[in-house]
Amino acid sequence: MNKVVSRFFLGSSLVIGSFMLALSASAALPFFSDDEVPSLAPMLEKTTPAIVSISVEGTQVSTQRIPEMFRHFFGGPNEQVQERPFRGLGSGVIIDAKKGYVVTNNHVVDNADEILVKLTDGREFKAKKLGADEQSDIALLKIDPENLNAVELANSDELRVGDFVVAIGNPFGLSQTVTSGIVSALGRSGLNIGGYEDFIQTDAAINRGNSGGALVNLKGELVGINTAIFGPNGGNVGIGFAIPSNMMKNLVDQIIEFGEVRRGLLGILGQDVDAGLSEAMNLDVNKGAFVSEVNPESAADKGGIEAGDIITRVNGNAISSFQELRAKIGSMGAGAKVELTLLRKGKSRKVEVTLGDASANVVEAKELHPALEGATLVNGATERGNNGVEITELEARSPAARIGLQEGDIIVGVNRNRVNTVNELGNLLDDASGVIALNVQRGSSSLYLVIR
Repeated sequence: MNKVVSRFFLGSSLVIGSFMLALSASAALPFFSDDEVPSLAPMLEKTTPAIVSISVEGTQVSTQRIPEMFRHFFGGPNEQVQERPFRGLGSGVIIDAKKGYVVTNNHVVDNADEILVKLTDGREFKAKKLGADEQSDIALLKIDPENLNAVELANSDELRVGDFVVAIGNPFGLSQTVTSGIVSALGRSGLNIGGYEDFIQTDAAINRGNSGGALVNLKGELVGINTAIFGPNGGNVGIGFAIPSNMMKNLVDQIIEFGEVRRGLLGILGQDVDAGLSEAMNLDVNKGAFVSEVNPESAADKGGIEAGDIITRVNGNAISSFQELRAKIGSMGAGAKVELTLLRKGKSRKVEVTLGDASANVVEAKELHPALEGATLVNGATERGNNGVEITELEARSPAARIGLQEGDIIVGVNRNRVNTVNELGNLLDDASGVIALNVQRGSSSLYLVIR
């Protein structure tokens, strides 16, 4: 039986995917009740009022391309648009009682026309979505701040493998279900769950409806937001993933200030450091982010980072892969100051960089080629960590949609020439004549789309 990573919440007519468990505790001592019996109950009595149930209603719009032979025979448009209503259930966490801020997963409230938040005391509130980030699967809601309870945030960078954690959510619509476990691993990436992955892995039981719920430590502090599970048929097998609380807070702070995420940009290309690369380059480490190229005038270039450097720490916290570095940087806002520890020719040094604005690299594709009109392009990366040009937005029935592009596609080549950035894509399209073949990565699949 194949094991898959699943993202989902519970819906009565539609399942849209994900949820998870996360983070851990700095305190490893059990709680005690009045009669000295070891129990988590005192902590949970304080924490669970901040964990809410979320129900949504909305309409999902899908398009289906009509084969050319049938369009020619019957006539009509080249694609069929279908709309179908859905309902779903998920979880959320109150992080600010005075302002009524509730955090959940983006996939829980995506496409929702109505969002209803239910508290443990039975009260219900209509929620407004203040903003969301699809690539990190975080959304921020607001409800009326009437006598609410909020969970305190922990510093997720202090988590250790083996720390005890407790997951609280609403699996299968069963309110206020609590499960416990430990932190199984940190800095998990490459799961093809989202564009920016830096997950906490836990063995606490997670099931449908836990999406957006809390993972807390033994002090009742929030260490993560439930996001995904790994297992056959979407069932729990003791491998769950959560978005670290620090990453969530960075994203939420940007949504509160700007109404959107303004992602920071370092301006490097690179790959993971592994045993093979370490041996080939005679390195002293087997983990970290290897810098293969520094973009001119980027934050990295201005901060003194050079090709061949190995970045090992971000703000003093160790990283194990390029994907982990990308996720940490991507969750920080443009203009943030970051201290990076790196190895250069065997010697450790620290540099401070001021992150650029990733949105500055967003380009309307029609500026590059008429056939790409309707797509929004940005420098991105495939699930394997290879750089390319990501389709972040796509207008229905646009020229770009008609040639077969989809949101989330990564363009990695033009006529067998490698593409790493939007600028490279534009240069190659300018030089191309006649038929153009775009090499596209779609999830784990590779395909070619032809422009004539």
